[in-house]
Amino acid sequence: MSDEPRMRDHIDPALAPAFGLAVLDALEVAGHEAWFVGGWVRDALRGEPAHDVDVCTSARWEDSERALVAAGIEVHETGTKHGTVTAVVGGRPVEVTTYRVDGAYTDLRHPDSVTFVDDVREDLARRDFTVNAMAWHPVRGLVDPFGGQADLAAGLIRAVGNPAERFSEDALRVLRAVRFACRLGFSVEGETQAALTQAAPELAHVARERVGAEMRGIVGSGRAAWALRRQTDVMVAAIPELGRMRGFDQRSPYHCYDVLEHTCRAMAGVECFAGGVVSERLRWAAMLHDIGKPACFTVDARGQGHFFGHPHIGAKMSERVLRDLAIPLELARPIVALVRLHDRPMKASWASELKLMADLDRRSGLREPGEVVALMHEMLDLRRADAIAKALQCRGYAVELDGHERVLRRLAAADACWRVAGLAISGGDVMRACGIAPGPEVGARLQAALDAVMAGEVANDRDALVSWLSARG
Repeated sequence: MSDEPRMRDHIDPALAPAFGLAVLDALEVAGHEAWFVGGWVRDALRGEPAHDVDVCTSARWEDSERALVAAGIEVHETGTKHGTVTAVVGGRPVEVTTYRVDGAYTDLRHPDSVTFVDDVREDLARRDFTVNAMAWHPVRGLVDPFGGQADLAAGLIRAVGNPAERFSEDALRVLRAVRFACRLGFSVEGETQAALTQAAPELAHVARERVGAEMRGIVGSGRAAWALRRQTDVMVAAIPELGRMRGFDQRSPYHCYDVLEHTCRAMAGVECFAGGVVSERLRWAAMLHDIGKPACFTVDARGQGHFFGHPHIGAKMSERVLRDLAIPLELARPIVALVRLHDRPMKASWASELKLMADLDRRSGLREPGEVVALMHEMLDLRRADAIAKALQCRGYAVELDGHERVLRRLAAADACWRVAGLAISGGDVMRACGIAPGPEVGARLQAALDAVMAGEVANDRDALVSWLSARG
């Protein structure tokens, strides 16, 4: 799925962050055993930077708190029911959790009860995947009872113990498996894959905001095309609206793939056309851009398929999907705008691109003109990716868009106007030039002036615009 992982055969103690070591030392000075666990250990073995540190310890949470406070470390009781406190060293949080085993998960998300234990290996046995079930200490070294280091080297995501049991405990682990595979560029081990596919429908019982958080990780990894193609059951369980795209024959001379495969290719395409610097909103837009097609499908008398109005329907569907997943509005609005306008006819001309930018601006809710220009560049990358995911004869459009790119760059360099707020006149100028009183008509005249500026009929100059308005009464 990706390049070979960059593996270390051990972790250099010099890599351990000082804020994490301070917590470890405070606990051990007080007579308790403590280890780094989880993601920091995994990433350190891969030679990758890790930002968060988690510590597990033999100490009960009350004893952890006392030991940390005695060492002058700030402590917050963030999850004492599960044995967790959060230490803060130099502004950096470190979760400190007592060794534990979990009881039943009747809500498919949280253990009904926990039992505190004295052996770190028992704690590691409750964790989700082998690559996350390792502990490390700068003196005692690595504890790896489930072969996580070997799975890191092999590029595999494997459940700890019985995969079906792991996913039945916490259905969100289905998406976590895919997220880790995407983030690390790994494959999913066979038994784990079978179990997560079978458990995927249980995502329906998980809070949608939690699903949304995992989906953001998958989309943000840049490997969501792999996830949609190879983990389709999971992705459809997370976003059911994707399901109708699977196997949907477009019956069109412009398309040689079904809607799902076309979407996967477009998603992979934006990673290429954006030069490796791809925004989260562009990645989401690529995944959702044709989500409305199945709902719009019609067949003409010749048997050819059409999708009239699919950007409009797709935008409405995308808005519902993103709201359901609790995606922040400031991210969702530009995504929906890209979906809505990705198929809008456009010429490589000043007036045509300004008109599209004005619509993109209005729909996206972005504040700064520069942000709208950046979103317009993303629109062109989405269109390029869409083109190369079609039939062979349509792919030349991706090259044609270079002309649109040149126009856009000239517009940006010239500080072109596509907002009423960018006009060189005010409402007061309109009232004086046209002899009208305050009211809706002022806004209408400003919009008419903007339309004229964008069409190239008048320069965005105060005197020129006042004359233009005066001539029209």
